[in-house]
Amino acid sequence: MFRKLIDKLKADPKRIVFTEGTDPRILEASARLLSGTFLTPVLVGNPKEVKATAEDIGFNIRGAEILDPATYDKMDEMVDAMVELRKGKMTADECRAALKKGNYFGTMLVKMGVADCLLGGATYSTADTVRPALQLVKTKPGNKIVSSCFIMVRPRGTGDNEVLAMGDCAINIKPTDDELVEIAQETAQCARIFGVDPKLAFLSYSTMGSGKGEDVDKMRSACAKLKAMNPDFPVDGELQFDAAVSPTVGKLKCPGSPVAGYANTFIFPDINAGNIGYKIAQRLGGFDAYGPILLGLNAPINDLSRGCNAMEVYSMAIITAALA
Repeated sequence: MFRKLIDKLKADPKRIVFTEGTDPRILEASARLLSGTFLTPVLVGNPKEVKATAEDIGFNIRGAEILDPATYDKMDEMVDAMVELRKGKMTADECRAALKKGNYFGTMLVKMGVADCLLGGATYSTADTVRPALQLVKTKPGNKIVSSCFIMVRPRGTGDNEVLAMGDCAINIKPTDDELVEIAQETAQCARIFGVDPKLAFLSYSTMGSGKGEDVDKMRSACAKLKAMNPDFPVDGELQFDAAVSPTVGKLKCPGSPVAGYANTFIFPDINAGNIGYKIAQRLGGFDAYGPILLGLNAPINDLSRGCNAMEVYSMAIITAALA
């Protein structure tokens, strides 16, 4: 999977902002990216501090661009642009103060076209990464929410990988049926980038009316609304997980379904189910989990776990840039 993404980036190299330029994990990942020549890191921080930290821990970051909010030569232009984006919600002084922080400064670098994408969260919370993105980059035309998915990867005995997509496991706590439609569309689109031909299941504790309840109705409604939009991929629901992935159970519980038994793209009813589901697949199913990948924004902006390691930063940087 990553070879294909790297080949894509080699054909069209990108620039990625790291909002925490002095973090050792960011520096290690940046050094590795620079050796590949397909993705240029833009490190936010004081140049002397960034270079000194990299030297102390032995990573070569020559070729990376280091931008410091305190000395950025286009800060006045950036402040004016942010004031316009916030449309009376923040004064120029408030914008200037916000732009001293790496998360806002990095997001505006993407908004102004200095970089193609952003990866943050090594020390920032998810909220501190998502908030500037919503305020400045904003959602794509036609999208009302930001959502997320995880790409799950597990080696097969045949030498290739099994790749699944799961959404939304990290952002929307209890999405409505209309929000689930948007989550499903974005998750399917993301899945394709990673080589998945989406077969999408709206998951529930019920299969085609076998159970009753508000959440069952919500998933059935979301599926019906998406089908009415004529998506260019098969979709069905509501489905229990066994009916979604087991051909035997799918044929028994949902005969004639284009998805039952063969689903590879899963939409969960809420964040509880999604978060538990992807972690079960990760910890008991042997899948590597990549994400959360933020969906629905005008530019690729992604969030790291604060417990991440350098390899996870490297992998998420490639994923983020491939979305650009």
